[in-house]
Amino acid sequence: MFGLIGHLTSLEHAQSVARELGYPEYADQGLDFWCSAPPQIVDTITVTSLTGQKIEGKYVESCFLPEMLATRRIKAATRKVINAMAHAQKHGLNITALGGFSSIIFENFNLNQIQQVRNIKLEFERFTTGNTHTAYIICRQVEQAAKQLGIELSKATVAVCGATGDIGSAVCRWLDARTDVAELLLIARNQERLFDLQAELGRGKVMELDEALPLADIVVWVASMPKGVEIDPSALKQPCLLIDGGYPKNLGTKIQHPGVHVLNGGIVEHSLDIDWRIMQIVSMDAPARQLFACFAESMLLEFEKWHTNFSWGRNQITVDKMDQIGDASVKHGFRPLLL
Repeated sequence: MFGLIGHLTSLEHAQSVARELGYPEYADQGLDFWCSAPPQIVDTITVTSLTGQKIEGKYVESCFLPEMLATRRIKAATRKVINAMAHAQKHGLNITALGGFSSIIFENFNLNQIQQVRNIKLEFERFTTGNTHTAYIICRQVEQAAKQLGIELSKATVAVCGATGDIGSAVCRWLDARTDVAELLLIARNQERLFDLQAELGRGKVMELDEALPLADIVVWVASMPKGVEIDPSALKQPCLLIDGGYPKNLGTKIQHPGVHVLNGGIVEHSLDIDWRIMQIVSMDAPARQLFACFAESMLLEFEKWHTNFSWGRNQITVDKMDQIGDASVKHGFRPLLL
């Protein structure tokens, strides 16, 4: 059985969802309450592969909210992730994906140092970040959506914002090895890591965001949006493909301009309806078919009986592993969301 650990996008969102799911005692509570609320299994899931194989899983709501990080309640945030992992393990889930901020919190705050949660010894091989599948899907979105827009990769400049992150660096490796992209622009806050990535690839220009964006035919956004940063859509090329790989997806509402095509990055569509309700809560356009690629990774690992942390640690994603998870993705009926 597979698991998904997720969270909602804001306190307001959490309150409305709690009411919808039948937790009225959560619906009128403020942030202090959510900081102490325990994880809950709120959905049971059945997924059918194109092969006919069926698997079952559970969705674990961690009760983490982004406001916890914004208000520096770091202990509350980290406790949410660790407790949700222990809850998933206690319920016998073989492989569980850390969705949204869960994997970022786990890595940034070195939660692998926490081995014990009450009476449960955490078995980290039961968990995956899902980042390998996410990176693969974003790369396929680059390839396929560019074709839809008439953008030839062999003549295109691709800017990767967040290039040194786990997903961003994997996207750069794939674009370098598997496509004939003409130019890669590398953007991130950590300059040392940027130059290390540039040296690894043997190509790519290290640039600031404001100088890179007007040059890009395709922008892959896999970084958090710093406060105060605004993108002027009139400064972008037309046509321009902007793939929003962040969470929550908000570039589509911020950037509305003729010729700028915003695509929700890291989203897959399944060939068959999935029996669940959780994707309605995060407002997917087709909630029976669409889901985050990181969640789909745990499904793929369960289908293939690869009960291991397929995606783990920072900058461990190889093109070969992206090929491997990509082959499984196609086999079981997942495809990238397109324009």
